[in-house]
Amino acid sequence: MALRIAVCVKQVPDPETPASAFKVDESVNRIVPAPGIPPVVNGFDLHAVEAALRIKDAGDAEVIILAAGNDFVMDVMKKPLSMGADALVLAEDPIFEDIDAVGTVKVLAAMIEKTGPFDLILGGRQASDWDQAHVPLGLAEKLGLPSVTLARNVEPQDGVVRIERALTDGYQVVEAPIPAVVTVSNELGEARYPTLRGIMAASRKQPERLTLDELGLTANDLKPDLSLRRLFIPESESQVEIIEGEDEADAGRKLALRLRELNLI
Repeated sequence: MALRIAVCVKQVPDPETPASAFKVDESVNRIVPAPGIPPVVNGFDLHAVEAALRIKDAGDAEVIILAAGNDFVMDVMKKPLSMGADALVLAEDPIFEDIDAVGTVKVLAAMIEKTGPFDLILGGRQASDWDQAHVPLGLAEKLGLPSVTLARNVEPQDGVVRIERALTDGYQVVEAPIPAVVTVSNELGEARYPTLRGIMAASRKQPERLTLDELGLTANDLKPDLSLRRLFIPESESQVEIIEGEDEADAGRKLALRLRELNLI
């Protein structure tokens, strides 16, 4: 029987956006989309897609991509399909613009219950926009499933999943019963590039769309539990002083004297 794998992904602002184009509207605490720079699928989530596709390559598996958000760009969200995923399920609503990690957990849990059951639920170790890593752990708790983080290799076996967890000085091998929630780290290796054949196949696939009503949720269910007080770009200032001398030795002596004047040495 084929394994069913759900991969939770997120559309995020491109982390490669130049600093000069990155702007925040402090009046509403939101990032202003940079003109001409489309969003991307969170990079760590693409590693999770790659982990699912490696399992699919090794045996019989179905890979379903799940995402909750607003203003999806289809050319962006279809990238996992062009990599080889089987289906894409979207929950899209303007209310998702303001939900926090707790609300996102509720939406994804409802999507999983609606489209499941799944043997594995994968996601990136964190999202590149907020870098909080709250959602996967909250999702495991909400679903009552075991959770393993920072996977660099994911290998389902008979009734369990064997995982190599990335550590600062090596790796740790653990096993968990399935179904389980696993977060995947970049130590897995680079995600595959979409092929031309995959891109053409993805262009013919239409995502399944789920509404709040179909998920059994209301706006009241998704009221934020966290309050964002202020979102802003920190100001940084730097001062540079050039120390010159007749030669390198003289410049070094003057530098030492200047540092001593500033009580730095």
